[in-house]
Amino acid sequence: QGAGLSSSAALEVATGLALLTMAGKEIDKVTLALAGQRGEHTYVGTLCGIMDQFVAALGRAGHALLIDCRTLEATAVPFDTSSVVVAICDTHVKHELSLSEYNTRRAECEHGVELLAEVLPNITQLRDVRLEEFARYESLLPEPIRRRCRHVVGENERTLDAADALRRGDVEEVGRLMNRSHESLRDDYEVSCAELDLLVEIALKCEGVLGSRMTGAGFGGSTVNLVRREQLERFKHVISTEYETILNVAPTIYTSEPGDGAREISIEDGR
Repeated sequence: QGAGLSSSAALEVATGLALLTMAGKEIDKVTLALAGQRGEHTYVGTLCGIMDQFVAALGRAGHALLIDCRTLEATAVPFDTSSVVVAICDTHVKHELSLSEYNTRRAECEHGVELLAEVLPNITQLRDVRLEEFARYESLLPEPIRRRCRHVVGENERTLDAADALRRGDVEEVGRLMNRSHESLRDDYEVSCAELDLLVEIALKCEGVLGSRMTGAGFGGSTVNLVRREQLERFKHVISTEYETILNVAPTIYTSEPGDGAREISIEDGR
């Protein structure tokens, strides 16, 4: 059972790289990532984007990856973790809605593009819609299409703002954007669940937590939290104690640093 942490994408990219190495062949990392995505679409039935496979293939230590899903360009954005740590909390909950609802959300957004294109003829995707444009025309969209599209348009803007904040080293702003992202995922995109919301609620009461949001497809899985390093142990204690007290199950907490993407490791010399 996954935890919303892109394990399938990691497995796809690692397997592809291993097979290429065994065959003595090479392909560029973008093609490798696209092959993993094609596997998800064709064999799993999840109409996923390219983000997870891109990070697994093209990740760079000490950086976040800003991905343009239209041009397939990826920009490494410096992510200084000297004062903060990324803490991941696994709810140990998996609601069966995740696969079907993921595909439904995608279809809803595509329908929203069709409707908005009637008044914004130059758009082909929601990324082409500016937030002020969406506010002007959102009344033309029926519910829940309106809320789904509002989330995506806002999330695109938040992503660009987060990249700018990382470049400035403004981790407080990154945290604020994470919080707004979770609110939108919960209220507009409606892919959160009670357990994820509880973890976020507990986290935001902890001293030193700058931001908290769900990650992955939703309906279970994990939250990702930006925590001051000196407050990490306190954060772990509060999260574990309060979550288990309420739900009678202990969350698993990981810490993570931005690392390099998939690479060949020699068993013989440990490289």
